[in-house]
Amino acid sequence: MKVLIIGSGGREHSLAWKVSKSPKVKEIFAIRGNPGINRLGKCVDIDISNIKTITNFAKENKIDLTIVGPETPLVAGIVNKFEEAGLKIFGPSKEAAKLEGSKVFSKEIMKEFGIPTADFKVFENAEKAKRYIKEKGAPLVVKADGLAAGKGVTVAKTVKEALEAIEKIMVEKIFGEAGNKVVVEECLQGEEASYLVISDGERYIPLAPAQDHKAVFDSDKGPNTGGMGAYSPAPIFSPEIEKEVKKKVIEPIIKGMKERGTPFKGILYAGIMITDDGIKTLEFNVRFGDPEAQVILRRLEDDLVDICFDTINGKLPEKLNWDKRTSICVVLTSKGYPEKYEKRGKITGIEEAEKIDDITVFHAGTTIKNGKLVTNGGRVLNVTAMGKDTKEAIKNVYEAVNKIQFEGMHFRKDIGAKALKIL
Repeated sequence: MKVLIIGSGGREHSLAWKVSKSPKVKEIFAIRGNPGINRLGKCVDIDISNIKTITNFAKENKIDLTIVGPETPLVAGIVNKFEEAGLKIFGPSKEAAKLEGSKVFSKEIMKEFGIPTADFKVFENAEKAKRYIKEKGAPLVVKADGLAAGKGVTVAKTVKEALEAIEKIMVEKIFGEAGNKVVVEECLQGEEASYLVISDGERYIPLAPAQDHKAVFDSDKGPNTGGMGAYSPAPIFSPEIEKEVKKKVIEPIIKGMKERGTPFKGILYAGIMITDDGIKTLEFNVRFGDPEAQVILRRLEDDLVDICFDTINGKLPEKLNWDKRTSICVVLTSKGYPEKYEKRGKITGIEEAEKIDDITVFHAGTTIKNGKLVTNGGRVLNVTAMGKDTKEAIKNVYEAVNKIQFEGMHFRKDIGAKALKIL
């Protein structure tokens, strides 16, 4: 069997790693991939926004299954094009992917289906948005409507910060067309966690809960990023909270999307804020989280290829099987990330890190230059560890992190600390 992975980050490396464990898979391809994925298969240099060329590649190479990592091709309709060509692909349709592609659509859908979320208002005019912010006061959350690589959300603690976010998004257009509309919503207080399920359009099965860390600095300080680390299981997700999320969030959205004629197939990711007033839905994503995928896939004992085909064919299993140990991921970033960051720093120590038991280093922003592995992005590497419990997983992951070096390397030193406070 031939499997194609779309994407080039740490999430995609973890997908390729998990797919490589399947006895059914003989060849793995990745578009565009990275040096880590290249060790598992063949990387192909095609722009992930060029859906026509990707579709032709899949047909010409007789790809049996395609798994899409990032949101951009899903929102652009890659699943529709593949299905029209008679190709098997894991992910939601263009219509269902609007849950992530448009923050406005997502918030309005939550309101329509009675899914608990923060109060919000939508604006297409910057001056009206600014007037509302001045009247409402801070703290507030400002969100660009469209895709912004995980950086389109500003948690504004002051009115000044909120006004600056409107200026950047709607006037300066730092996210382009994604900033034509904004959502301004109340700022929720609580603990954030990620709840992912796989849906075949009618039924769903949960994945192991994980907790992501968005802020760039320890103690959740600094600007939001694409993700600085994660762990699974997430102790904050008690059985009672999980039951509430299923009943109030997952089941209404899957039922509602089916009734709208746009059934959701693939990974549905709900960002949940656990507040003193109960759960609130922050957002929906339509693919694996990054770095949540890295910790979830390390714990998944079932064959991912079988799960993908079962989803496509509407035959989800009753449950999935999980390693009972804790998985933790620490993201190593370039200096300056998530703003302007440096590239081309030589990376050393990965082999030494992976000599430690149960350590896997997933590549994200790396490339080969003059025969050397160098940095090529904001999030560079994802160091992932297993441990019999959270404490051991933390010890293992930071022991591995300390083996790796590149100029300007930054990472959070408190990934997993929230879990220890609960346990």
